[in-house]
Amino acid sequence: MAKKSVIEREKKRQKLEQKYHLIRRSPKKEMSKAQSLSEKWEIQGKLEVLPRNSAPTRLHRRCFATGRPRGNYRHFGLSGHVLREMVHECLLPGATRSSW
Repeated sequence: MAKKSVIEREKKRQKLEQKYHLIRRSPKKEMSKAQSLSEKWEIQGKLEVLPRNSAPTRLHRRCFATGRPRGNYRHFGLSGHVLREMVHECLLPGATRSSW
């Protein structure tokens, strides 16, 4: 189980990203249309004023059950070992066990 502080920090980043999504999108469009380098620097200055944690690249997908940051399946939102346990207990409809 991940530390609660790390999970809460990730939730805070998600809220910030949603809050600043539209504000961040408009300067990026301007950046692609800008001709001169000085215009691009001005637009980059606008982006730098925004909080760092509002950038979508700062987000990290975590397991819904345990908060584990690695080995997550996007479709289920669970890490590999939690997914395997749930499939063995028949808690995920449509998922089948495999043995090799």
